[in-house]
Formats: sequence, structure tokens, C-alpha cells
Amino acid sequence: MERESRIARWLRRRAGHGTAEPSDPGSPAQGRGTGGRRWGGRGNRPAAAAEAARDRETLLLAAAGAGFPLAPAAHPSGYGCSCVRIGCPTPGRHPVSFAWQTQATTDRAQVERWLRAEPEANFITATGRAHDVLDVPAEAGYAALAVLEERERAAGPGAEPELGPVALHGGDRMLFFTKTRGTPEDEDEWWPCELDSHPETMEEHPGLRWHCRGSYVLLPPSRLPDTAEGVHWLRPPQEGDALPEPLALLETLTDACAEYAVTVEGLEQHTPWPVR
Repeated sequence: MERESRIARWLRRRAGHGTAEPSDPGSPAQGRGTGGRRWGGRGNRPAAAAEAARDRETLLLAAAGAGFPLAPAAHPSGYGCSCVRIGCPTPGRHPVSFAWQTQATTDRAQVERWLRAEPEANFITATGRAHDVLDVPAEAGYAALAVLEERERAAGPGAEPELGPVALHGGDRMLFFTKTRGTPEDEDEWWPCELDSHPETMEEHPGLRWHCRGSYVLLPPSRLPDTAEGVHWLRPPQEGDALPEPLALLETLTDACAEYAVTVEGLEQHTPWPVR
């Protein structure tokens, strides 16, 4: 069957070339033959891929320059994950190495080496070191973003930042980058929070998640296996820009998440924050 299929395709191509009618020199159809396809389609693919790779590298290096520690992550491969783990629970969404917390770096040369070694790799940024991430459902995120951008416009010169970088994850989650709560030397001073999110507890946080020490998020631009949207910036980081305090965003985000929970069907399954 495979041989017949190939032969049939070959015959159709031959028939197409043999019966094609000449077009007027000025017709839009001129140049759509094999030569037009070669130069207008396939011939442009390497150039487009190279440009996309340069844009991707620029975004990742800009994030590292803004102080976000990066580490390589798995990427979509076929219908699964590049880690080739059978039944991978988070395809294309997890770090390559179990040592990602110590591996994560802002060193430009190291990031470039990773990019050369694995051009298709996604990247994560480790939270709780230079920044935290408040992660909310996209619908709630858009509502909160409008409020925070309005405050930002109204703020005078020298005011504390109301908003920092913001990314959209797969079209269903929005990531707000903030200053970190830090890592106190005295563990007794560590501020526990019911919103804290770690890789193994993601499903327990359907509303607002707080990625701090011991957690990470996929960094734009990353590809996801089940959506064409991937992870991309709505507000990219800028080197030298200060990040907002997390508590300054928390009230606005929790209000938006509470409103989102009320409007979503199955209220008992959608809470704005974890329930003890």
C-alpha cells in the first residue's frame, strides 16, 4: 500500500506538470510553478528558521541580562517529550536536569552554549532567587493586568513599580514576575504561604500560584506540545528595570481570581487560592 501511495502521488505530480496551461506574463499565477515554490516557499524556510532562532536567542539572553537565572528544559518532540520518558506527565514543561536549581544561571556564555548544543530546547527560570512569579488563570490575569496598567500610568515619577514583566503560558495561565521574598538565613524566619507552588504540587493550585524558592516557570519563548500558542511575553523584561513587590500585586490578583472563580462553572473545582 505504501508503494502504491507513492506511485500515485508521483503520477499526480507528473500529470500536473504535463497539463498545466501557460499563464499570462502579468498574471498572478506566473511564478507559481516549481520555480516559484522553490524560491517563495521551501527556499525561504532556512532563512526564516535562522531569523526565528536569532529572535529566540535575543529574548533568552535579554532575560538572563535582566537577572533571571535560566536552565535548559525539555521540548515537544513528535507527539511526546524530548526526554523520551514513556508517559511523561509534563511533556516539554520540565527541566532537563534534576540539578536545575544549581544549574540555573544568568551567565551569557553558558546560555549560548546550551543554545548551540540543543537549539530546540525550552528554558525554565528558577524562582526564589532573583524573582518570584505570581501565576494566575489567564482570564483573571487579563482583568488584573488592566487594573495594574492603569495604576502604572497614574503613578508619578520615582514611584515604586506597579507592574513588571508579564508572560502568557499556553493561553490559559498568566505569569506576573515580581521581586522575590528571598531566602532568609534563619529558616525560622521563612514566611510560609498557602499559595506556594512547587513542581510536584501544581495541580493543587488551580487558582493563584506563587512560584518562589524551589519552583520554576517556563520562560518565553517556549513551545508546548498541546497548543500552538506556547509561552510568550506580553511585557518582556528590560535590563535595569526594577521589579514590583509581590504583595503590591497580590491583592489585585487575588481579587481577580476570586471574580474568576465565581464566573466559572463548577465553582467547587475552581478556587482563587488553595484550601486547607
